[in-house]
Amino acid sequence: MWWRDGVIYQVYPRSFADSNGDGVGDLRGIIDHLDHLSWLGIDGLWLNPTFPSPNADWGFDVSDYRGVHPELGTLEDLDELVARARERGIHVLLDLVPNHTSDEHPWFRERRDFYVWREGRDGGPPNNWLSIFGGPAWTRDDETGLWYLHNFDPKQPDLDWWNDDVRAEFDDILRFWFDRGIAGFRIDVAHGIVKDRELRDNPEATAEDAEVVQRLGQRLVFSMNRPEVHDVLRNWRSLSDQYDGVLVGETYVHDLETLARFYGEDGVDELHLAFNFVFLLAQFDVETLAPVVARTEELLPEHAWPVWTVGNHDITRFATRWARGDAGLARCVLMLLLTLRGTPVLYYGDELAMAETEIPPDRVVDPEARRTGTGRDGARTPMPWSDAVGLGFTEAGVEPWLPFGDASVANVASQRADPGSPLCLVRDLIALRRSEPDLLGGEYTELHAAGDVWVYRRGSRHLVALNCGDEETVIEGAGTIVICTDRRRDGERVERALRLAPRSGALVRLATPNDG
Repeated sequence: MWWRDGVIYQVYPRSFADSNGDGVGDLRGIIDHLDHLSWLGIDGLWLNPTFPSPNADWGFDVSDYRGVHPELGTLEDLDELVARARERGIHVLLDLVPNHTSDEHPWFRERRDFYVWREGRDGGPPNNWLSIFGGPAWTRDDETGLWYLHNFDPKQPDLDWWNDDVRAEFDDILRFWFDRGIAGFRIDVAHGIVKDRELRDNPEATAEDAEVVQRLGQRLVFSMNRPEVHDVLRNWRSLSDQYDGVLVGETYVHDLETLARFYGEDGVDELHLAFNFVFLLAQFDVETLAPVVARTEELLPEHAWPVWTVGNHDITRFATRWARGDAGLARCVLMLLLTLRGTPVLYYGDELAMAETEIPPDRVVDPEARRTGTGRDGARTPMPWSDAVGLGFTEAGVEPWLPFGDASVANVASQRADPGSPLCLVRDLIALRRSEPDLLGGEYTELHAAGDVWVYRRGSRHLVALNCGDEETVIEGAGTIVICTDRRRDGERVERALRLAPRSGALVRLATPNDG
């Protein structure tokens, strides 16, 4: 199965490549750069929303689930992208947004029963639910006097998944895209589309809750995370299996026990892959992350398969958030991502260890930033293909939709020419992963190590050692360094012990009694 053995690459289409000089990335720009993905060794291409949208939340407010946003191209462009990607052995996944639509979707005017509407309570909203973007999760409609639910922006009304017509409509949407050759879907807010039928108040957050829950101020036990969502996912799994399709869930839950349930019975009847936000949102230190990986391995059902990522379009880029600008630590993160058991997902620019871009106040476009003061724009800036004017993203002199980052630090052209770059490290790790059964399906076995050092075996012959601390470390073992974050050490023999400098890592093929 390609999605188990392969690597998935996430593209934010508006920021990948601009083919027509309007400052906005588009589908033809992605087509023009498919060779980059092929050169990297990518197997799956996940596109953030490509549907028509008023862009109140940049594509996550959908106004038509069967079309393409005009700024990004046409339906024929998407068909061509799928065909050209397939020629390179790359499968295309779309971003499905089933929790909400745009308030400009025809359904909001013509099928009001598709949405969650209620009478107010004591002159205010129907309950105490809060929006992820800040403020109440309800807006009053002046015409009817009723309130509609929006767990995100007021221009993103939530669909009512207790309505069988909504479920039937999305079954047809999935079939429409599968019939056009789409390989699968990343499902936005996969954990949250079904709401409590009685609309009970959410309980207040406690000191024991995750930090993100405490910031919101309440536990989303009734506005999201309902057990009935598993019925929807089981149905979609049955539908997708008819097309050999893959379902990847944005399962934004804060404990691994809940995460494991999204794989279904024995890991075969719900999501194929469920994103691990306990891992993604943790602090980057071995003492925190290694137990998350171990517990994930322990809890996943027998036939479930992990999926790992170190960034996405909603959080600060890993080179800033986890590596804190340290080049060596960034390489350790990339080696970790590509050597854990499971499917790695790279966010565009991760292969360059691309840092977060600072966004001037007058260039902020993220609705979350406008409401809460913090935003996601810095992780969504244009891909730096070169250090030329326009960065190879757009024509010289054209202002991009979001500001450019520092291309002198990270750009594709310069890193392709540098064998010691993060880009070449990623490419070589993907190639090695593809060729070594240990790195594809071999068991993950953590080994004891002191300090901020993470050591684990993959299968029987490969050892990964990551020294994320500030002191040199020594790890017992003998063999050959296949790939080191310091590429000058590739091929080095390890006689009895591996010495690693601070913030460096190595993948070692262990010696056997038959080795000379």
